[in-house]
Amino acid sequence: MTNRRHFLASVAAAGAATTWTAQAFAQADTTESAWARIERTKVLRMGAVTGAAPYYHKDLASGEWQGFMIDFGKSLAASLNAKLDIHETTWGNSVLDLQSNKIDVFFGLNPTPARALVVDFSDPLFNNAFVLVARKGFDPKTWEELNKPEVKIAVDIGSSHDQVVTKTCPNAQIIRLEKAQDATLAVQTGRADCQVLAVVLALTVMSKNPSVGHIVLPTPTQATTTNLGFRKESDHRWVEYVNKWIAQTRASGKVKQVVLANMQTLSGVKPDQVPAEISF
Repeated sequence: MTNRRHFLASVAAAGAATTWTAQAFAQADTTESAWARIERTKVLRMGAVTGAAPYYHKDLASGEWQGFMIDFGKSLAASLNAKLDIHETTWGNSVLDLQSNKIDVFFGLNPTPARALVVDFSDPLFNNAFVLVARKGFDPKTWEELNKPEVKIAVDIGSSHDQVVTKTCPNAQIIRLEKAQDATLAVQTGRADCQVLAVVLALTVMSKNPSVGHIVLPTPTQATTTNLGFRKESDHRWVEYVNKWIAQTRASGKVKQVVLANMQTLSGVKPDQVPAEISF
């Protein structure tokens, strides 16, 4: 992800659009549905974000896309006997691109009530547990141990990391910073005891800069889901098909396989570095 804060930007953009949601939905019903268009053209249009490894990664020299969301997109397209057409977007613009029918699907949205007003969501593709990037010597076992006035927790403001800390650790000193990288620096410089991150991002941080500290998985496990987003429309065949594909992909064990393979290739995180308690 990447910075989950940017997902929230899509909510702000979507929120501004709620005044014309009903109009847009009615208008969508008069156009060709995503399912009908994919069947007709045999092309699947997905959004992708640059600089978001291991989720998405674009080689600037070759233009080739990599990342586990790209691999999932290729798998979904293959199941449809369709060509994958990748459209560059941003976390913040992904919802708008779905609404405006520029893309058929975006991998990597976690559902919120605000987003659900303007786009549809699939079932969860995988779970992304929240962990700590903690300074050396700081090793809490539970979220309750973090919920103390003397504990300093850094987060990127407005992100899912911010939301989970606000909910579970209201008594802690929550240091809200502009970017996830700023929160990591706060731990590194001693301004914070820890940073809360989704496990995929935390492992990437530690792989690139092991001197920051260590990873802690507090109990009980707190997690967010990673879902696919779609344009709202009355024809639900596209969403229903994707949910069946997700169920089959998860049952086969391919989700974990694809995530771990890309984390190793793009982030240098070996499978044995992933905490045994983590389940995708």
